[in-house]
Amino acid sequence: MSDRTGMDYRIRLELFEGPLDLLLYLIKRDELNICDIPIMKITQQYLDYLNLMEDLNLDIAGDFLVMAATLMQIKSRMLLPPDPAGLETQEEDPRAELVRRLLEYKAFKEAAERFRELESKQSGVFGRFGSEPEYKDDDVSFGDVSLFDLLSAFAKVLKSINEDKPHEILKDEYTVADKIHDIVERLKSETTVKFSRLFRAAKNKLEAITTFLAILELIRLKKVLIVQDEQFGEIEISKNSNFVLED
Repeated sequence: MSDRTGMDYRIRLELFEGPLDLLLYLIKRDELNICDIPIMKITQQYLDYLNLMEDLNLDIAGDFLVMAATLMQIKSRMLLPPDPAGLETQEEDPRAELVRRLLEYKAFKEAAERFRELESKQSGVFGRFGSEPEYKDDDVSFGDVSLFDLLSAFAKVLKSINEDKPHEILKDEYTVADKIHDIVERLKSETTVKFSRLFRAAKNKLEAITTFLAILELIRLKKVLIVQDEQFGEIEISKNSNFVLED
């Protein structure tokens, strides 16, 4: 994206989760039955997210593309007409393997989360010699907000931007570095900023994309924290008090 954002910008994020995480996110968001996945709907939503990630120049792992092909294959199999001979066969549901993988992965994530909670509680307990637990600068929590929550919020922003309205086109008008500076300056005077408010002045989708990339970079650098008071609710951005907020 060097020709549009002022630098060769390709995002690699630690909080960039995998394809099963995205599917579980979509299922939970729309309150779908994981054992009876509406494959047409979930496939289209998955591809929409994939296209958005590609537009943002996110470094998409090959696993995401493999899952896209898997979903398309399942969709094709489910669209096949019934056996013209009318013979009843006990063919396995094309979604069965995907459902099994999702249930196993969901159970694994829930178990990992329970272990993290236990570890967190244990870290606050002093040993018998009174030694204090060690804290590292890397121990920064981003809460329960995932990259997919950010992408969902950004997708809403893009829909609200009216590209039909006339505006002056300036060459190299927006850069990620400039937008990082703008956000940092804003957070120096405001404790918390709602995600959507950072895009209100965006003249077009290019400026919105550049602003979003700036937010991702600040998250990657652990300069800001992202919070969601309720699941799938408004995202808020605040400065991380553990780090000096400099652009």
